[in-house]
Amino acid sequence: MQKRREFLNTILSAGAIIGAAAIPWQPAQGQSIKKNILPPALEEGDTVGLITPASSLFEGHRTLIEATEKMNALGFKVKAGKNIFKTKGYLAGSIEDRLEDIHDMFQDNDVKAIITIRGGYGSGQLLPYLDYELIRNHPKILVGYSDITSLLLGIYRKTGLVTFHGPVATSTFTDFTTKYFKKVLMNAEPAGEIDDAPYDDNHQTSSRIWTLNGGKSRGRLIGGNLSLMQATMGTPFEFESDGAIIFIEEVGEEPYYIDRIMNQFKMAGKFDKCQGVIFDKLSDAQPSKFGASFYRNLSVEEVITDYFKDYDFPVCVGFSLGHIKNKPTMPLGILAELDADRKKLSFLEAAVQN
Repeated sequence: MQKRREFLNTILSAGAIIGAAAIPWQPAQGQSIKKNILPPALEEGDTVGLITPASSLFEGHRTLIEATEKMNALGFKVKAGKNIFKTKGYLAGSIEDRLEDIHDMFQDNDVKAIITIRGGYGSGQLLPYLDYELIRNHPKILVGYSDITSLLLGIYRKTGLVTFHGPVATSTFTDFTTKYFKKVLMNAEPAGEIDDAPYDDNHQTSSRIWTLNGGKSRGRLIGGNLSLMQATMGTPFEFESDGAIIFIEEVGEEPYYIDRIMNQFKMAGKFDKCQGVIFDKLSDAQPSKFGASFYRNLSVEEVITDYFKDYDFPVCVGFSLGHIKNKPTMPLGILAELDADRKKLSFLEAAVQN
């Protein structure tokens, strides 16, 4: 994540805003009602397409074997993009190579869902060049996390297609991860309340979710990796937060970096009309050193408290999302409910259709 930050200023450029998305519920005053596009549900035996829209694969053939075996174990056949072994420095080939694989998968009638093999860096470069009309006319499940946040947010914003923040094809498919991957993507009904992720280390029985602001609220689900959410700001692909429950995941960043992005979001009004905020465990988000200018430091907990203590919407920290083994598949755009007093998130709408 920290290395990727050096490149963030190169991501994303212009493109016209096409009508986008939201939810079939009555919004707050001043908000508009829009409509999601739900992709068809996955079925056992379906073919999933594997792509590399960001960084290149290391030991590509063995990685493809790993991804294939995991998809087969879930009950799916696999079709790999023809450019997945391409490289261009830290990228999985040129922009044209990566676009070709995405467009091919969306228009391939044999492919029922598109799963990214890995993240890394580079997905945001594709946003100005994607064929959004093609995607809108061939709606399919698209799943990934980390750098893939760029694609999830951009495609949802430009088309209204519900996209999915969840495991990549080489993720660790624990029982928890597998349960929600299938429950969300293979059932045309609401997934309901998300269970607590298992935590069995040193006799600990809770996931250590803590509530900063209590209460219960509903809103459309939007979010992803914090760095990539920031990278949409000021572009046609900027994430929309009005009426939303925002979920945020990040790994390996220092408190000042999270502070800086929270400050930008606050100044940009991203929290003014949102309905709630969920942070993940923010793994390894701590000071890396104490230099002269950072002799004294803040914890991430202190940073989050400073920014959200005066808001009246629910805020929870510590959910299992993103760069962690146990993670639910999070559909962008569906109606969700956050009960901060109970530390529970519920999906109130189906994310796929029969």
